[in-house]
Amino acid sequence: MTSRIRRARAGAVVLAGCLALGACASPLPQPTPEAAQAVAPPVLTAAQSENVLTRLGEVLAEADAALDPALLAERVTGPALATRTAEYVRATATAGAKVPTVLPVAAQSSIVPDTTTWPRTQLVVTEQPEDLQAPRILVLQQASPRDPYKLWGWARLGGGVQMPPTADIEIGSIPVALDDESLVVKPADVVAQYVDVLTNGDASPHAASFAADFFRTTIEGRRAESQASVEAVGSATETYTPVGDVIALSTADGGALVVAEMSTVTTLAITRGSLTLTDPFEVALAGKASVGNNLSRTWTDVIVFYVPPTGSVTPQVQVLAAEHSLTAVTGE
Repeated sequence: MTSRIRRARAGAVVLAGCLALGACASPLPQPTPEAAQAVAPPVLTAAQSENVLTRLGEVLAEADAALDPALLAERVTGPALATRTAEYVRATATAGAKVPTVLPVAAQSSIVPDTTTWPRTQLVVTEQPEDLQAPRILVLQQASPRDPYKLWGWARLGGGVQMPPTADIEIGSIPVALDDESLVVKPADVVAQYVDVLTNGDASPHAASFAADFFRTTIEGRRAESQASVEAVGSATETYTPVGDVIALSTADGGALVVAEMSTVTTLAITRGSLTLTDPFEVALAGKASVGNNLSRTWTDVIVFYVPPTGSVTPQVQVLAAEHSLTAVTGE
């Protein structure tokens, strides 16, 4: 990947002149300018990144304690807001038995953008939560120069997954164009091809482009459970839809980290009798305890892919992290 040429910053030099009152006085002292930096810094320093995470932690703690999604608005947006709001419904419906997902705000590593445009995206690999679940990748976005960074989404690292090397936080990672053809799959095409793999399995023409992964295994297992759960009264289908544009940041080897949102909808068609909902969370979301026609479950998904450069010794796209969260239930 062609390295980016950065401009050095020129230091300002202040010249002192003579004061003439019949004769020239002694020269005034001249300040020494700071040395120009050979490489411009990234748009977010390590200290600024830590401050962003600290404030996010404060907002999450306050909102989680009150189970009030209105308190999230300052620092949470996008699929993260949809997911956290649903988790508050779940916590209330289960009398606190199922608490919101633990989101540490201490970073193992941070991937900050090196860009002059907005929106800007920072990725943070968190420390492992105290409950020993997998570390999270937090996706933080700044919509415009006057907006704070907000939590856009999060995803859990897969077991045994290794993050690819990325630029040091002091340098920053360059955003990757969505039509970049130097990668094994263009970032714009990654999630659509993966959706086809989820839908058609090994019969997908894109199956060979993706390594086996934990998220696909989870989706296929839950799909089979849904089908089995309604065999006596109907049938189940599932659809996967990309949502919005993807986010892509460069890795040190010329590849890219690609973050995508996806919507999964599980539809249960009831053809005989009715279906009783036994999960209090689903009852709360649906507003009813049974349906006699169709039941639809909507899942909000956030997925982080690693896309290697063309010619890589490991040419398959890998799923590094994913989150699959139930956010809506409707029934007739």
